[in-house]
Amino acid sequence: MVDSSLYSRMREHGTLAEKPSDVPDARFALPSTIHWMRALAILVDDQALDYSGARKFYVNVQRRELSDREINSICEQLLFSLNQIAGLQVLAVAENKADVARMGIVAWYYGVYGAASAMIAAADGSFPDTHAGTAQQWNRHFATNGLAMPPFGDRFSNLLDETVERELVPIRSRGKHSLTTVPVTPEQAWGCAAEYLSGTADWEKWNIRERVMESREFKALAVDNFRTAGARSLRNAWYAKRGIAFLHEASRYRGKANYRDAIYLAYGKSVPRLLGGFVDDLLRVLRSFAAMAAGYASIRMGQDLWSAFIDDLEAKRSISVSPKAIWS
Repeated sequence: MVDSSLYSRMREHGTLAEKPSDVPDARFALPSTIHWMRALAILVDDQALDYSGARKFYVNVQRRELSDREINSICEQLLFSLNQIAGLQVLAVAENKADVARMGIVAWYYGVYGAASAMIAAADGSFPDTHAGTAQQWNRHFATNGLAMPPFGDRFSNLLDETVERELVPIRSRGKHSLTTVPVTPEQAWGCAAEYLSGTADWEKWNIRERVMESREFKALAVDNFRTAGARSLRNAWYAKRGIAFLHEASRYRGKANYRDAIYLAYGKSVPRLLGGFVDDLLRVLRSFAAMAAGYASIRMGQDLWSAFIDDLEAKRSISVSPKAIWS
């Protein structure tokens, strides 16, 4: 008899997209997807992260003289983020959240990405042209310098095993909780946040190992693993150059929605129930991240420029979300 279970077939054989040894199991990806966002939603509420709070957090940030192109870039990227917030508000009323969860994650990510790009432009007038470049630049300007508001400020300065282990200690001291179980309290939410950051470090290290093995230097060693001292030294040199922060976590999160197997988020009778409040959490977290970005940008722009931008957007917007409702 032909096996009619797509899940069983994919677990046994995989697809053309992965090696037979790397067949993913959606049972483990789905809980972490839901629970990390639930944790962040709990934490932004606990931290009361809104525009007013962001303005207070950045009170010592100095206004900067901005070129017209820099101002335009900041405003454009914030409008992109606002548009994603509006989109998530529409998705939040869908009857079956499994219908919209995947596109909700993508909208959430691009809202975060636009807001982060606005912060970078306001910081130094640059505009990285890749997602990786944006993540690294945001890490350097904000997470590294204590200018990312909780819960968005955790980071690893590099990916060497001893560094990750050491820097996880204070992060895990706020709480411990498995991503397999829904968090309820802020302490549990901090535990989930720590686990997702740790998992992202493992994911980034796997990506680095894959790239190292394709390098000319590794091939010159004539080995196929990292058991030798020479191979480990080469790998660790790459680890030492790679720091990660919230934008790297967000990119990993979006990558699952864009590229993971179709079973993820769309297969299984229990999925709609599990996703009940998921889009609401995406929306809450994005609104807070965008509020942080707007708070920082408004100070860098100065009150006159900021007020002119908000007034113009309020008068001429085509989307349903009012910037004054969340950024004033």
